[in-house]
Amino acid sequence: MVLQTSKATHRSNWLLAALEPEDLGYLEPHLDIVILPKGTILYEAGDPIRYTYFPHDAIVGLINVMEEGQFVEVASFGREGLFGLISAIVSREAFGRYKVQVPGTASRIAIDRMREAMRARPKVQRLVLSYSEALLAQTFQTVSCNAIHTVEARCCNWILSTRDRIEEDLLPLTHADLAELLGVQRSTVSTVLRTFQTQGLITQQRGGIIIADRAGLEEMTCECYARIRQTFARLLPVP
Repeated sequence: MVLQTSKATHRSNWLLAALEPEDLGYLEPHLDIVILPKGTILYEAGDPIRYTYFPHDAIVGLINVMEEGQFVEVASFGREGLFGLISAIVSREAFGRYKVQVPGTASRIAIDRMREAMRARPKVQRLVLSYSEALLAQTFQTVSCNAIHTVEARCCNWILSTRDRIEEDLLPLTHADLAELLGVQRSTVSTVLRTFQTQGLITQQRGGIIIADRAGLEEMTCECYARIRQTFARLLPVP
């Protein structure tokens, strides 16, 4: 859905905000601001990719769905990046399912226009390549995290990462959402969140989680949260 009136701007995305005015001006006539409702499937595996998205406050997960129905999130995209470009350089097909995990808005551009901008504007290409390296490093760290670290630490990581992306202490994440994101049973997430609430780290309400003690969550998370933040800070001009 294309948004007609909104407080969101293209510079709500950190990559677009980092562009020089003339480079953003080159893209801007081809960018639309769109609404991304929660649960929307933008692409399934093998679908042709038509658009590149630059999220504002939305978070979109890339999910690998196995033949027997199991699924796992392998990457996520928020205001620090883009999706619908890097995985379609040659085939133009989606790697997996792109699902809106946290609703919001995004800037959207036709993939052919985005490729044209990368050819015509060297700084646009350089920024996309820098983001590609950061995303690869994030994926590398996430795979290691999922294999080694506890559910509690990984849950803290996701809560903190979501807070960084939407810049709100109220996170629209349910127990079912976190179970899907972490690849665990919903009952496991319920137990973890009850522990966090008892420790005063969060409070829970219907349909969401409120961060009560960010510093406490940072103490409980694993090294992966800081490493990923450091990588993005090193490679990209993000706030």
